Amino acid sequence: MNTTPSSTQRILWVQVWGLSLVQGAIALTWVIYNLYLVRLLTQFGFSETFAVVLLALENILAAVIEPLMGNFSDRLQHQIGTRFPFIAMGMILSSACFLGIPVVLVFGGPSGGMRWLLPSMMVAWAIAMTLFRSPALSLLGRYAFRTQLPQAASILTLVGGLAGALAPLTGSFILRLGPLFTFFIGSFSLLAAAFALRAAGPNRQIADESQVNVEKRTVKTANAISATPINTVAINRLALIFGTGMGVALGFRLMMQTLPRILSEQIPDTNTNLVLGTVFLSLALTAIPMGKLVTKVGTRLSMAGGLGLMTILTMFMLNSTYPAIAFGIAIAIGTCFSVVSNTTIPFALSMVPAQKAGLGTGLYFSGGAVAMSLYGMAISQGIELSSGLGATLGSAAFLWAAVCVFASMKTAK
Repeated sequence: MNTTPSSTQRILWVQVWGLSLVQGAIALTWVIYNLYLVRLLTQFGFSETFAVVLLALENILAAVIEPLMGNFSDRLQHQIGTRFPFIAMGMILSSACFLGIPVVLVFGGPSGGMRWLLPSMMVAWAIAMTLFRSPALSLLGRYAFRTQLPQAASILTLVGGLAGALAPLTGSFILRLGPLFTFFIGSFSLLAAAFALRAAGPNRQIADESQVNVEKRTVKTANAISATPINTVAINRLALIFGTGMGVALGFRLMMQTLPRILSEQIPDTNTNLVLGTVFLSLALTAIPMGKLVTKVGTRLSMAGGLGLMTILTMFMLNSTYPAIAFGIAIAIGTCFSVVSNTTIPFALSMVPAQKAGLGTGLYFSGGAVAMSLYGMAISQGIELSSGLGATLGSAAFLWAAVCVFASMKTAK
């Protein structure tokens, strides 16, 4: 095991930035995929409803695969001392599948059995993405003291927020580039991120004196330790990770779907994409200062507070009666959600032993995937939410996540 050369270093910044590029590549490819999904499927004769069903299927698969792959990478880490080969394999496979989507457009056709190659390749890519996300992002726990994890996570929030802003701010431009060139950029970004993480040294680990002592005891009692990780993680803690992931993902999705509807109803002349872009830009630009604040306040208390504010702001969206108010709400949402984003992975990591970091991270993403699949299935059934109901349900989802975080404060470590 590699540790930092300096006992005073609290965060391995080189490794964190390498991991942030992985996060950015994940966000970028999903932005591209969501922008082109309906256009490509309808071009091959599928309906828009089919696109929604396909996304729901992908999320169902992700809900199952994410924790399994996280747990598998934990075992790999224990057995060979690294999980990077598995991460690299997943990123290379994802890159190939992502580029394969526009290739199908060239060699496939909208008639006969060949038309099913397109959704099949899309599902294959979505599965490939689930192979490495949890193992990769769980590495954050190796790169910073637990008390410093939100500050380290702020870099991931910064890069992810900037990538997320591309959809509302440059979506039309990305669509004009065409699928072949755009998907090539996304595919290349995955390979480049994998190379950057490898160059940064993914197996490095920061450790204070107590952590080093734990590592020494682990070596002496390897057989006992290897038999206990799964048994020592309380089921209620795993359920709280899962429930928090569900609440955060569903709340954010409902909020981002409801805000444009509110704007079109109350101030139709407002540039909706600019308001949505403001949310992501505020999320990115406040990530680092919010990370420092969370480090001082504490992960769970900050996360609960951020979710509480999101509960209020999601309902307050209904008061977007003037452009200035709408932009003010967008900035407030981005800032508060920056606090939440900085604490999600640190929260999941804090709920499980270090040996089960991949499982904890995977369960958080699994909860989010379940929420998205339920949302997708509801939309596919023709259920339309009014602005008031959408805001209410989004607010309730954030409140549920806050309750899960508060409940986690009472669980024994």
